[in-house]
Amino acid sequence: MTQKNSNEIGWSFNNSYVRLPELFYTRQNPTPVKSPKLRIVNEQLGKALGLNVQLLKSDDITNVFAGNEIPNGATPLAQAYAGHQFGHFTMLGDGRAILLGEQITPSDKRFDIQLKGSGRTPYSRGGDGRATLGPMLREYIISEAMHALGIPTTRSLAVVTTGESVQRETELPGAILTRVAASHLRVGTYQYVANWGTNEELQVLADYALNRHFPELETDENPYLSLLKGVIKRQAKLIAKWQLVGFIHGVMNTDNMTISGETIDYGPCAFMDEYDPATVFSSIDRQGRYAYSNQPGIGLWNLARFAETLLPLLHEDQDRAIKLAEDSLSNFKELYHSSWLTGMRGKLGIFNEEEQDEPLVEDLLRLMEKYRADYTNTFRALTFDNLENADLFASPEFKEWQERWQRRLDRQKESKARAHELMRNNNPALIPRNHRVEEAIEAAVDQGDYSVMDELLDALAKPYAHTPGQDKYTTPPPPSAQPYRTYCGT
Repeated sequence: MTQKNSNEIGWSFNNSYVRLPELFYTRQNPTPVKSPKLRIVNEQLGKALGLNVQLLKSDDITNVFAGNEIPNGATPLAQAYAGHQFGHFTMLGDGRAILLGEQITPSDKRFDIQLKGSGRTPYSRGGDGRATLGPMLREYIISEAMHALGIPTTRSLAVVTTGESVQRETELPGAILTRVAASHLRVGTYQYVANWGTNEELQVLADYALNRHFPELETDENPYLSLLKGVIKRQAKLIAKWQLVGFIHGVMNTDNMTISGETIDYGPCAFMDEYDPATVFSSIDRQGRYAYSNQPGIGLWNLARFAETLLPLLHEDQDRAIKLAEDSLSNFKELYHSSWLTGMRGKLGIFNEEEQDEPLVEDLLRLMEKYRADYTNTFRALTFDNLENADLFASPEFKEWQERWQRRLDRQKESKARAHELMRNNNPALIPRNHRVEEAIEAAVDQGDYSVMDELLDALAKPYAHTPGQDKYTTPPPPSAQPYRTYCGT
């Protein structure tokens, strides 16, 4: 099962993960499918990866995206990992995903190429290893929108349909997503090795992460402490970026937190419409563990689990190791807060720092919650001084806040024009709103019409452009008696 013309297509694999101890993975080929059809392909990403754009829609590469052919140089495997799922620890692993290998780009960067929905593995735990079309299209849309927003994320290269049905509540069309990531190392990967491996294997894994994601830290006096601090810093910045655009991941289990600092595993995720810190989209999160306002705290909780796995490497004396870990974790709140507040200053056109900036931000958010204001559109309206057609803007409380904000802008040396330019660069014109995403998926799945999705992706590709063509995607959904809910969609 080897693909022809791999060099012509542009595959350039150099697979470091397979050279790690066999505890970390199982060699596993994808399960071939009946009749693969390419439904969408990311030509821009393909070009960046070094693939031949002219051949991205060829049968050869479609067969690779489907798992029917293995490119030369690939070494397919399923990764093992564990994780706390809603607080409960369990053994996991790639139950429906196969890592084909690591593509080396023309700029000498390394990316995992993974097939999601490519069949059963030893970690499937009774599952069929398959995925359905709707959720794979959803991950494609959301992950590419996140990338365009400037948020670190795994990306989507292609979606193929398999020609086979997948049984869920009903029969649904099967599909496979080709996912691209800086790596698929997770907090749960370290939890797995810490629980079922040796300290020597744990050190190998830590050294691997340092070399792949933090090479500048390898020569530090205590590189494993530096690794912990590096991951904490990246996650603090990542979650701040989520909060700034109103993104809710939905399932922040430890197996869904990457060492690289990328957003991963787009299951029951969505963006807020009305601002409400208690917003939950996941149908399975009945207690609100992963609500919008809880994301920073859960991020810290997950990082504490990561720190626990590294204790044997931090110091030979356990008490000293615990102290080093606790001191590192204590920096998370300030790192997160600083990134978030800096981002909020940008959203309000503020260049410098004053003590009253945070109360100014918090008061606006409080008013947005009170008046059920749309999160994205409120900041967009402030950016363009278009303060009409919203209960928030008509309220005396807002007018008092607006006066305070204008006085704040007057106190900085930068002009109002520059302030609004800063706001345009920090406040997206649009987000992948839930009703628009569902509209695109429904057209594709039910009618075979991908034009709706193509148009949505085009609009989402430049969220800070603020062009007239984006206007139709800025409208909130019509009022509904039922809150919007998403599903893991396996």
